[in-house]
Parts: sequence; structure tokens; C-alpha cells
Amino acid sequence: MKDHGEKNNRLELLKGLNGSFRPGVLTALMGVSGAGKTTLMDVLAGRKTGGYIEGSIKISGYQKNQETFARISGYCEQNDIHSPHVTVYESLVFSAWLRLSAEITDAKRRMFIKEVMELVELDSIANALVGMPGVNGLSTEQRKRLTIAVELVANPSIIFMDEPTSGLDARAAAIVMRTIRSTVDTGRTVVCTIHQPSIDIFEAFDELFLMKRGGEEIYVGPLGQNSCHLIEYFEEVKGVKKIGSGCNPATWMLEVTALAQERNLGVDFGEIYKKSDLYQRNKRLIKELSTLAPGSNDLNFTTQFSQPFLVQCQACLWKQNLSYWRNPSYTAIRQFFTTLMALFFGSAFWDLGGKRKKQQDLFNSLGSMYVSVMILGANNCFSVQPVVAIERTVFYRERSARMYSALPYAFGQVGIEIPYIFVQSLVYGYIVYAMVGFEWTLTKFFWYWFFMYFTFLYYTFYGMMLVGLTPNYAVASIISSAFNSLWNLFSGYLIPRTKIPIWWRWFYWTCPVSWTLYGLVASQFGDLEDELDNGETVKEFIRSYFGFKESLIHGVAMVVVGFSVLFLLLFAYSIKRFNFQKR
Repeated sequence: MKDHGEKNNRLELLKGLNGSFRPGVLTALMGVSGAGKTTLMDVLAGRKTGGYIEGSIKISGYQKNQETFARISGYCEQNDIHSPHVTVYESLVFSAWLRLSAEITDAKRRMFIKEVMELVELDSIANALVGMPGVNGLSTEQRKRLTIAVELVANPSIIFMDEPTSGLDARAAAIVMRTIRSTVDTGRTVVCTIHQPSIDIFEAFDELFLMKRGGEEIYVGPLGQNSCHLIEYFEEVKGVKKIGSGCNPATWMLEVTALAQERNLGVDFGEIYKKSDLYQRNKRLIKELSTLAPGSNDLNFTTQFSQPFLVQCQACLWKQNLSYWRNPSYTAIRQFFTTLMALFFGSAFWDLGGKRKKQQDLFNSLGSMYVSVMILGANNCFSVQPVVAIERTVFYRERSARMYSALPYAFGQVGIEIPYIFVQSLVYGYIVYAMVGFEWTLTKFFWYWFFMYFTFLYYTFYGMMLVGLTPNYAVASIISSAFNSLWNLFSGYLIPRTKIPIWWRWFYWTCPVSWTLYGLVASQFGDLEDELDNGETVKEFIRSYFGFKESLIHGVAMVVVGFSVLFLLLFAYSIKRFNFQKR
């Protein structure tokens, strides 16, 4: 930026950090709030979404390649993000399915999942639903272990854990640390950010990477028995108070290295570390580890993802199928509401579909179509948004782990809606069609069901699309309400197209609801030669007043299908293009 005349006004979060993490060694990444612990971990793991990163990160001496690194590493986030309507075992199956090599057989995959479940002590709750944090399902400690297990089934060589004991009581924290220790003992490299641990938790670590506010390291090295190496290092600094009997070394360490203590002592712990023998030893170790082993080759994968595209689609659809089937508060309630509205509309417009003597008779029939589209369509739009918003958070984690690309996820999310909406439209269409008394011919009933089906479909996909395009569900809901009001106004019912001012008529043509009503009305009444009280036939009145022509019904059908496809594609694009998770 300086080369282009820009002023250097960046905030430097990490300053000249050097260090190494080795297999079979459990390293604690610590520091006061604002020291840059999570920032450093996000940079190392390749999860940082903003800022400028300068420097070198090497894996076994080779320059880090993020696409390859994501395949061999795991990242346990602090928030324990999982799909709520699948079981513990199914969560692990999904992760292993998409992250293990395609050459691994199903039998070996199941065996590996079983070993991981035993390692993290999840076998007793294998069939428990994950649930929502703080609402139902797993406890906080169980969710932590599931988070670790989801990463372990990918068989990573390196695992990052962001405050794995945060929010846990002593017993739960001990269980999680036992799980982490077991993971390290398998020969993996494990790095954990940790905040004010107890003595027992702190002593479980092998090495410490300590940072101070401003993003500088002030101690990188072994802890030793009872933290003897750490205590010896800081007690050698002139003016630092000795550790008290029974005092937690982690608490003492953070107190004596605080910014206020630095000022009181007139020292800079960052400079002290860079002048120490420990720093020189670490530099030699880094140089040694950065030296390429004779005959070694850089790790590369021939494909971006472990599984091919079709397998990704299959896995995503499998998980969404489980999630929808076990989410009656969404699927069953939506179907119940649809059936209730069908009975209500059918009774309110009872036997009006066969009356064609007056213009008002046609308006009454059209009213049954209009209210069903606006009320049930809007209900589909609003009800799907919280479901997609929850799953999008899970998607961000799984995409960062290179489990699948955006398109298979979008396919699973929209694909599972198709059979549910098919049943919804069929039940609604049959009840209302019979009760309102529309003409019973196969062609007319088919067109009625067809337009209702794709209307429910495009409203649902529209709700998904807005979640994908906006940072949160609240914003998506507001935009949905605004456009639903505009669609209501320009649907062609309140103001027919022939009466809309010419400068607003373009909005009518871009309104999907107007095409739905066009198709419904034209298919039911556009071919009728019955004479009205004003001397016009039904066909002539529909054409002169609304501008609907029965001969264009196939083109209208293609447009309605096109809106469904358009919203589907925009949802897929938004999921791929936008990431509202800032790190």
C-alpha cells in the first residue's frame, strides 16, 4: 500500500512471531485478552477472513499451501457448531464420509468412527440428538467432545482448538482435557488457546506459547514438571516476584507479565525473550525443522476435495433428509398450517368456482387463488429462513474444513424441500379444488396443482436466497416483508395489469406472483365461453380486464418454473460468494 501512496494506518495485531509445533506435543497458546491468541491460531489454520498477513508458515519444511493444509488439519471452534437434528454418530459419519480419502471402504470408515468415539468417550451417547446449545440435546461438555471427534474422524495430523475448556466446570474440563491428551498421544500435533486454566489443566500441557498484549511472544518453550522451566525463566528476571506456595503457575505468570508490571519494573518481556538462550534454542529448532528431509516430497492432493462432486451431493442430501425428518416444528407445522388454511379457504369460498354468471363470481374465484398464494407462499418464505440460517453457520465451518463445495450444499438444502413441497401442494390443491368447486378435468386440476407447487417452491427458494444474501436472519426477514408487500400490490389482483400506470408496469412483469395468478386464472377460466351478465364471455372478460390469454399458458408455466430456478441459483451463488462470518 505504501508503494501506491497510501498511508500506513494499519493496526498490527501480530509482531514478528516465531515458533514451532511438533507431533506428540500438546502446546498451550496463552496470553491476556487482546494478546492475539485467536488471531494467531486463525492465521496458522488459514481461517482469517480479513487483514494483511506477511511472513512464512512451513509444514515439515515446505511452504504451507492452504488447500492441502485444510485436508490434513482440524479446527475445533469455541462455539461447538453442529447440525442440531442429527445424532452424534451421524455427525461423525458425515464428517468421515466427506473428509476421509475416497479409497477408504465403508467398513474401514465405520471402524475408524468407532475407535474415535471410544477415544473421546462418546460411545454411550452415540444415538443422542445433538440439539441446540443451551436449549436441548447434548450438554456443553458433550458438545465439546463431539467437536473434537468430528475433527478426529478426518484423521488430521494437526489440530487447533480454540479454548476447549471455556464455560466448563472442573469435572467437564477434566474430561475434555483427558480427551485432548489421548489425541496427542496418538502422535498428532495439537495447539490449544487457553484462558486462565486451573493448575491441573495447565500441567496437562507440554509446552507454552505465551503472548503479551500487542501480539509479541514472551515465552516459547517447555513447561517442565510442575511448570519448573517456566517458573525458573521468569524468576530470573530482575524484580519479578517469586511464585507463592500453592499458587497456580498460569495465574502467577499472567500477573507478573501484565503490562502494568512491565511498566513498574521498567522492562520489556518481549525484548528479554529475544535476548535469552531460550530464544536462540528455538531459532535453531525452527531452522532444523525447516530443513527438508533427504528424499522427501511436498504433500499434494490431485483433487480439491476428498470426495467427488456427486458424493458430496449425496452426503449433503443425506444429512438434510435426516434434519428435515426430525424437525417437525418446521415440516409438520408447515403442513398442518397448510391443511388448516386449505379447509378454511375451502369453506370460505365454498362452491364458488363453478359460478360464472356475474363478474363478481369470477372475482370471488380469483380471490381464493390470490389469498392462498400470498398467505401460504409468504409462510413458506418466512418459515424456511431460520432453518437455513442455522445450517448456514454449520456450512461455514464445514466449508472451511474442505468437506464440500458450495453447490452440493445448496443442492442438499433445496433438494430436500422438493418432496415436502410436493406433498404440501398436492394436499392443499386437492382440498381447495374440491371445496371451491372448480371444473373437474384432469388438465385443469393439473395446471392448478402445477402453479401452486412451483409457487410454494419459488417462495421457499426466495426465502433461502435472502438468507444467503444477507448477514443474518433478521435482515432477511425485513427484506422478505418489504418485497412481499410489493408483490401483493403488483400481483394483478388489487390492480389488474391493464389498470397499472405504464411507468410501473415493468414491476408487474418482474413480480413472480403476477405470473402465478396469470397461470391459475387463465388455466381455469381462459377457455370458457359462458356468457356473463354484461354480455361478455368469461374468456373475453379475462382477456380484456386482466390481460390473460389461455393460449399463453405454457409460456407462463415456463416463467414460473424459471423463477424457482433463478432463486435456486442465486441461493447457490450467494452461499459460494458471500461469507458473513468475520474472523
